[in-house]
Amino acid sequence: MTNGPGPVGPMGKGPNGERPRQRAGMPPGAQQTEYTGRYVVLLDQQEPDRGMEALRSSVGISSVERVRGAEPGAAELLGRTDVSVVFDELGVAVVDVRPDQRHALVTTAEAEPTIIATEPERVVYASVITEPQRTLTGFFPTYRSDDDEVSRHTRAELATSLGPAWDEQNTTWGLQGIRASWSHLTGSGVKVAVLDTGVDTDHPDLTGCVEATASFVSGASVEDGHGHGTHCVGTVAGPAKPGHAPRYGVAGEARVLVGKVLSDQGVGSDGEILAGMAWAVAQGARVVSMSLGAPVEPGELFPQTYENVARRALRRGTVIVAAAGNESRRPGFVAPVGRPANCPSILAVAALGKDLGTAFFSCGAINGAGGEVNIAAPGVDIFSAAPDGTYQTMSGTSMATPHAAGVVTLLAQAHPDASAADLSTRLLSGAHPLAQPGADIGAGLLQAP
Repeated sequence: MTNGPGPVGPMGKGPNGERPRQRAGMPPGAQQTEYTGRYVVLLDQQEPDRGMEALRSSVGISSVERVRGAEPGAAELLGRTDVSVVFDELGVAVVDVRPDQRHALVTTAEAEPTIIATEPERVVYASVITEPQRTLTGFFPTYRSDDDEVSRHTRAELATSLGPAWDEQNTTWGLQGIRASWSHLTGSGVKVAVLDTGVDTDHPDLTGCVEATASFVSGASVEDGHGHGTHCVGTVAGPAKPGHAPRYGVAGEARVLVGKVLSDQGVGSDGEILAGMAWAVAQGARVVSMSLGAPVEPGELFPQTYENVARRALRRGTVIVAAAGNESRRPGFVAPVGRPANCPSILAVAALGKDLGTAFFSCGAINGAGGEVNIAAPGVDIFSAAPDGTYQTMSGTSMATPHAAGVVTLLAQAHPDASAADLSTRLLSGAHPLAQPGADIGAGLLQAP
């Protein structure tokens, strides 16, 4: 078991030493639950010091470092095993606890009223499903498919998902499907944060929209060595008239905040995600797009820490959208919406194919409260920006999520005084109904205002 700062490898163990469990019915090779060995602690924002002092005296946690607002240095602190980190903006701490002190951590949390929740820190992944194909410069070899079965399903789905007959010469099918190409709104003046693998800061299509960047991955710059983050940023805010491609961005005049919370391998941790969320809220983001997640068990409750952080963000005026997850293998197996999208206060986005049918990999409403799908968006064969100033096509609920984030950005432009809850309501009420059950697509197909 790893007690250090980074995520455990494919054969890592859980918080009590067990191997990660594979869910019943899950295809071989699918992602399994992995832990880092640290714990995430949700504190009472009115008395955070009291809770940390209780942990210090009873559990013997390492020295505490505080990160306030948009201060730099969070990545370096998260990369150390000799400190515990408190993010004041959202009242969350990431603590390193010796294995023999974990029972004391739990009992202290139960006894101390200013400690609202403690949870083992999990490994989080980019929610991408297919091996992308890069245009203009050929194949981009950094990626690989989840497994051979995924590749076969993907090829079969793409071959049968052609109608309606989308003409993508000028605009991607995704933007046509959500009617973004018909909207007069541009996202002008609205801050939207994309928490992912970073961004190609020199991409000619994106240099005008990226306003601020920060890396929360220890030892890594915000530059995107994976491609996933650049693709998502492009879908949110690629320009209305790219120089060498059809239009692929929803809100081309949005002010994008890019937080690198996943490594160049597309892997991160809860602490890195929460650090990025705190930064985005402190920067004044109206929308946070998270094309990432971790699988959950059937019947598993949503994570209390993410839910409370999302509520605090909502009160600050920030809407959070997240990928529902790619663990399903429809029609034979439907996996539950993953975390953190399974939180009631986070909008879970499912993926649709070109036929507007539910993508075979898209997770569904298997679990109870919070585990529902809220809305669906294009997520198969999505064209967008790639590192080195090029473009690529990818599939996943990752690709659906920035479509939704872009539309919330347009809504925020149209209704600048609206609360976060009101923006969410407008998003869902404006969806176009489809034939699939709500368990698969929520309110329906995302529509731009």
